[in-house]
Amino acid sequence: MNIYTLKTILIATLLAAIGFSGFAQAEQGGALRGRVYNPDNNQPVDFAYVIIDGTTIGTITDLDGNFAIFGLKPGYVRVAVNSLGFDPVVTKEILITNANTPYIEIEMKPSNIQLDDVVVEASRFRQREESPLSLRSIGIKEIEKSPGGNRDISKVIQSLPGVGATPANRNDIIVRGGGANENRFFLDGVEIPNINHFATQGSSGGPAGIINVDFVRELDFFAGAFPANRGNALSSVLDFRLIDGNKDRLKTRATVGASDLALTLDGPIGDKSSFVFSVRRSYLEFLFDLIGLPFLPTYNDIQFKHKIRFNQNNELSFIGLGAFDVNRLNLSANETESQRFILKYLPTNDQWTYTVGAVYRNFFKNGNQTLVLSRNHLNNVSQKYQDNIEAPTNLNFDYASNEIETKIRYEYVTRQGAWKFLYGAGAEYNQYTNYTYNKLFFNAQVVEFDYETELDFYSYSAFTQISRNLLAERLLVSAGARIDGNTYSEQMSNPLEQFSPRISASYALTNKWSLNANTGRYYQRPAYTTMGYRDIAGNLINKDNRLRYKYTDHFVVGVENKPNPNSRFTVEGFYKLYNAYPFSISDSVAISSKSADFDVFGAEEVLSIGEGRTYGVEILYRNTDLWGSNITTSFTLFRSEFKDSKEVYIPTAWDNRILFNLTATRPLPKNWDIGFKWRYVGGAPYTPVDLERSSLRQAYDVTGRTYLDYDRFNSERLAPSHQLDVRVDKAFFFNKWSLMLYLDIQNIYNFKSQQPDQYINEDINGNVVIENPTAPLNEQRYVLRKLENTGSGTVLPSIGIMIEF
Repeated sequence: MNIYTLKTILIATLLAAIGFSGFAQAEQGGALRGRVYNPDNNQPVDFAYVIIDGTTIGTITDLDGNFAIFGLKPGYVRVAVNSLGFDPVVTKEILITNANTPYIEIEMKPSNIQLDDVVVEASRFRQREESPLSLRSIGIKEIEKSPGGNRDISKVIQSLPGVGATPANRNDIIVRGGGANENRFFLDGVEIPNINHFATQGSSGGPAGIINVDFVRELDFFAGAFPANRGNALSSVLDFRLIDGNKDRLKTRATVGASDLALTLDGPIGDKSSFVFSVRRSYLEFLFDLIGLPFLPTYNDIQFKHKIRFNQNNELSFIGLGAFDVNRLNLSANETESQRFILKYLPTNDQWTYTVGAVYRNFFKNGNQTLVLSRNHLNNVSQKYQDNIEAPTNLNFDYASNEIETKIRYEYVTRQGAWKFLYGAGAEYNQYTNYTYNKLFFNAQVVEFDYETELDFYSYSAFTQISRNLLAERLLVSAGARIDGNTYSEQMSNPLEQFSPRISASYALTNKWSLNANTGRYYQRPAYTTMGYRDIAGNLINKDNRLRYKYTDHFVVGVENKPNPNSRFTVEGFYKLYNAYPFSISDSVAISSKSADFDVFGAEEVLSIGEGRTYGVEILYRNTDLWGSNITTSFTLFRSEFKDSKEVYIPTAWDNRILFNLTATRPLPKNWDIGFKWRYVGGAPYTPVDLERSSLRQAYDVTGRTYLDYDRFNSERLAPSHQLDVRVDKAFFFNKWSLMLYLDIQNIYNFKSQQPDQYINEDINGNVVIENPTAPLNEQRYVLRKLENTGSGTVLPSIGIMIEF
């Protein structure tokens, strides 16, 4: 069975399922329960008006801030809340069904506007005091129904301005020209090191997301103006807010996704606590074997949240996320040159990771305090044998590593009149182990590189931020600072050397227009793979080289227009200056451009001398109800450059220069939804192959593929690419259960994006050819043949089935 036959079966299956629409669906209405509260002190907001946005259906909260609304039509709804003395709120979408009653907690912040005759309309777009710009919030409906997203967060955010493109099999997050290793992720305040399966150690990429979106209420995506309590990031912070378990009864959702099967449970545990639990397993191994791919990946993940509300002033949450990933080679899939090319270099890989954390929150009259305890562990094992013959003499690469972090963070937030104060501190116990055996072609000979590393050290931080409205509430100013340090080395031990100030301001020109700005310095600790790297002599060479924190200075200015509560238009210009970036000794380039590959990132000798810059302009227009459609369009024009060894700026691997996205979704009668996403990406730079070095038999044999010519680093550029993804959703809401279906077709017009040329040491018949077989081994050369380059990309249909009861 080929892939096209499989696609036909998938589409036919969905069309058959859609035939169910002839059956009668339940008419009984759904319900929604929730609570409205002040997030500063957890006090209920009583007698607040709660209505379903766009309707007259609603109610009033009771003395405890609770509400319940009945008789709702199934589907996604927003909730609008108004109360005297508070800023009005419109929530992100919530799914209403007949079978289950969702529960939502709605934050209402005290209003600083005291004039009774001023009417303030609630915007659908969130703004935070600490981050008045470069912040985008995404609700669950946008995540669930994003065309081409397949319920994967990393793919969904690629529609936002400044978020770069990655290969189809990668989930690297590239923000404003920064590297994939420059991002940080939080689940309800618990930091997690990575959000992807088969993670690139030392970076953040991978082919599929770990986070089950059944857990996600909404996502705050910061491309700049980072709050002071979110450290160790240079390009972005992703702050996930998770749902709480169902308050009424156990709810179950079973999902057949594009690449996995999932089961999610949530419900109450007594009167004061609830839980959410999910487990997923991929079926990619069977699918890839069926269509003849030379590698067979399998991923598994588990996620949970348990929340206990002891009383109005005290609550405790336990959060966990874990994954186990295995990649094996499909040695029988070796009939084509492209299959054999992949088999020659791709290693086997076993990887598991987990994060567990506890978040305790205590509320008092004017604020709250939060204590977060967590531990995360990554175990990464990889092997590669020459010609995939598992004999000791053929072992080219053997790698086993652990990264373990045990963390504590304390935060204190209080409001004193018009002032908001945030301060806190954090500490970590960091452990890293690494066993590496690697054959390298170095100085015209094969060198066996064999070392072990065991590191343990402490990291520490402190932060504060102060926010206030001025000039009759027209001007919002937020200023913060952060310090970080660790005991790894003298160069990084003094936290004052990593002093990170920041300031943001937003000035309301009118009630619809505002001018926003931010500047700040942000630091990031080097990757463990870099800190623990040893040279051939066994020295921690990067420690000897005085490795330091890398940092970037952000300068952002923008203008924002909100013509009505449903729409938002922003223009932001940004300029980022990088300093002390790890600079590769062997390749004479900053290592940022190497962070998007299925490999270990940062394990090489470096100097903290790299300098770079990214700059550009972003334009975003969002309208949640443009003639009945939800529209997001963004355009980014930018440059991303780092200096080479000659102090000349050269483009990074992320220098696409132009990004354009247009996403539109529209609900239709009878619970249908349709949508599309069109994306245009400027051509990415790439480094051509060093054929002279690559053709050497000993050089080729230790890697199974060619070497890049770093003397011509990113001197070539691919052609631009574009892609159209479409999606159709259909939901059936019965009395006791619900059925949701979708058909997602990526790259519907089958665009082939240009890829760099690849070479193999075989002739067209699959025979290895040596140019000079009688020469000494160290002089022998392969005859390298260029593979047929038809480009990357194919029509990729997938279906999803979700059953909830």
